[in-house]
Amino acid sequence: MKITKICCIGAGYVGGPTMAVIAKKNPNIKVTIVDINEERIAAWNDKDVSKLPIYEPGLAEIVEETRGKNLFFSTDIDETIRESEMIFISVNTPTKTYGKGKGMAADLKYVELCARNIAEVATTDKIVVEKSTLPVRTAQAIKSILHNTGNDVKFEILSNPEFLAEGTAIQDLLNPDRVLIGGESEDAIESLANVYGSWVPQDRILRTNVWSSELSKLTANAFLAQRISSINAISELCEHTEANVNEVAKAIGMDSRIGPKFLNASIGFGGSCFQKDILNLVYIARSYGLNAVADYWEQVIILNDHQKRRFSDHLISTLYNTVSGKKIAMLGWAFKKDTNDTRESAAIYVADHLLNEQAHIAVYDPKVNSKKVQGDLNYLNTRSAEENNELVTSFDEPYETAKDAHAIAIMTEWDEFKTYDWQKIYDNMKKPAFIFDGRNILNKTEMETIGFEYSSIGK
Repeated sequence: MKITKICCIGAGYVGGPTMAVIAKKNPNIKVTIVDINEERIAAWNDKDVSKLPIYEPGLAEIVEETRGKNLFFSTDIDETIRESEMIFISVNTPTKTYGKGKGMAADLKYVELCARNIAEVATTDKIVVEKSTLPVRTAQAIKSILHNTGNDVKFEILSNPEFLAEGTAIQDLLNPDRVLIGGESEDAIESLANVYGSWVPQDRILRTNVWSSELSKLTANAFLAQRISSINAISELCEHTEANVNEVAKAIGMDSRIGPKFLNASIGFGGSCFQKDILNLVYIARSYGLNAVADYWEQVIILNDHQKRRFSDHLISTLYNTVSGKKIAMLGWAFKKDTNDTRESAAIYVADHLLNEQAHIAVYDPKVNSKKVQGDLNYLNTRSAEENNELVTSFDEPYETAKDAHAIAIMTEWDEFKTYDWQKIYDNMKKPAFIFDGRNILNKTEMETIGFEYSSIGK
């Protein structure tokens, strides 16, 4: 089937960038992203592309180039489904907070709602593409819903997981390591392969069965997160043996069998995928009685939680075992640089721990506003929104954030943090002035020469 119209259900961190690049590379295909969130769609349609709901380097330029030509954003979900030949499901699949599998299994209610909506309104044959990260055999459930509509419409189900790293998503899409397409119908697979083939070399487009495709996504994220937890485990050992984790990481990373990527010791990983996908993998393993497999992968999460708690405990103990009433400046709230995504950010949990000790938190992040900071803390439901609002203040620039602070905690590895006038920051802080570098981005000697009491991970 030659694809001329694509619908993507879900205007989030995956759907938005992916469809923007598909539209850029396929000017003859009409690409429409739909979402029930009117405010989000309005933001995507804002004439000022700096106000897009998602920050990703390079995204605004592509949206500006394609929007209104062959890239569209709409809340008219039903009509867009009806007119499209290919439909991507790119909705949120959070970890369940209720019922069976609570705290581990993926919540598939939004995926099921999409499938039922497609089944209800489709009047012509469709290719339905899983773009959300889903458990193995979810395609079977979608297929069951779509094939029992009774309206003689034929649906082909494909799995096409994303392998994007936020902050580099556009470059990852423009030059992917691989595109993975799983399915039963060779014709449907080739229809999607032709869309990607307009810019991706054919040897990077992998064809598999649906289940291999679904499991590959979970496994890729689990392996990456495992590397982070592994080096973070070594970072704690380094601190007790006077080894330097950066030197250890460089030494092992030069081994061609290991490689240097994902070996930066830090306060821990965040984002929407790593923890959720590992928990999902753990749940699947346990559901098949594979407890040793489940325990192995769950330890990656346990170590990550330990690293965040270890960081905040160290901060408290260094500040003479109390942060009550003290101002702690947190530089960075997003889970990593070059994104405004805060899901599972280490900053949220460290701040929550410090707030439990009655600290006053000042936050600055180049791309995260105060509304989001407050929302993240309120979501934890540890204390009232009024308390969070009283104890946590967001600032628009770093110098005021750090003014009169007892300590600074570097929570996100934003490049701009390296360029600040740290002497000016030091002069306006309480003395002694402490820096806790949770991302290992500052130079210890330089900070100590200024006068800071400097701590970092694994040194």
